[in-house]
Amino acid sequence: MFVNRGFKLSALLATLIMAFSLVAVDTAEARRGGSFGGRGLRTERSIPSTQVAPKTTAPVQNTMTNGTQKSTAGAATAAARPSIFGGFGGALLGGLLFSGLFGMLFGFGFGGFGGMLALLFQVVIIGLIVGFFLRRRQPAMAGGAPFQYQPPNAGQNYAGRPSDSPGPRSNASQRAGRRDEIGVRDADLATFERNLAELQDAYSREDYAALRRITTPEVMGYLAEELGANASRGLRNEVFDVRLLAGDVAEAWREGGTEYASVAMRYESRDVTRNRSTGEIVSGDDHVTETIEIWTFQRQNGGPWLVSAIQEA
Repeated sequence: MFVNRGFKLSALLATLIMAFSLVAVDTAEARRGGSFGGRGLRTERSIPSTQVAPKTTAPVQNTMTNGTQKSTAGAATAAARPSIFGGFGGALLGGLLFSGLFGMLFGFGFGGFGGMLALLFQVVIIGLIVGFFLRRRQPAMAGGAPFQYQPPNAGQNYAGRPSDSPGPRSNASQRAGRRDEIGVRDADLATFERNLAELQDAYSREDYAALRRITTPEVMGYLAEELGANASRGLRNEVFDVRLLAGDVAEAWREGGTEYASVAMRYESRDVTRNRSTGEIVSGDDHVTETIEIWTFQRQNGGPWLVSAIQEA
């Protein structure tokens, strides 16, 4: 069927728009916290859902674990968002769209209004099939009542029982079931909460020494890169008034002499970016907001827990 020049141009424009949309869906979005660090042998695995973080969390996007560098310079603040157009479904759908649109450009393929209807019909069918398989791949929610970690009472001292001492498993560990292979204790949870507040405070003060004490070298590298980038632009990011609201143990495991615990945490804070010279707020609002993230902690041979990964839930 003959296709006039105007229709060819319209089809070409539609093709370009579709190409951009298929690429843009999987791009990362800059955010506070980011998705960076390492989780040992599970770095490239998704994190199970919990009541606090009801969706499965994608694998760490920016990591140097096992010598694999997944990010470019400055990408430590990016977190990937899963897309329904990824993988096999995206290739199939993209091939169908491009073949049809390019066919119209050159007067063959689908062609004409009837052909366009056929194209749209096939797109809908493919979309339904891809959606069906994606839903089947989503893991089920963990059963049982979730552990909602309540922050310790003010002044309560946990120093009397180090986190690596023997003792009963916490409610969080019991609710996590088999996903907690090491038996996370209440003292461990108190340490995780303390590290959350200390890291945000040290980051806001640009205290490299304090950050180094509670993070792995890899996480420290990403944080230092962020701080340096902010300083070069004359900015300072401040995160304060941090308060943990709830937490779940997503999974915990052991690799040789190293233990890992990935914890979903919902917390509130104030997050603003200021001009370093004037103190003027250039980004963010000075009010309390809630954030849900997965923080992974690691310790070696019973040593202190260190932050080894931070991911957007």
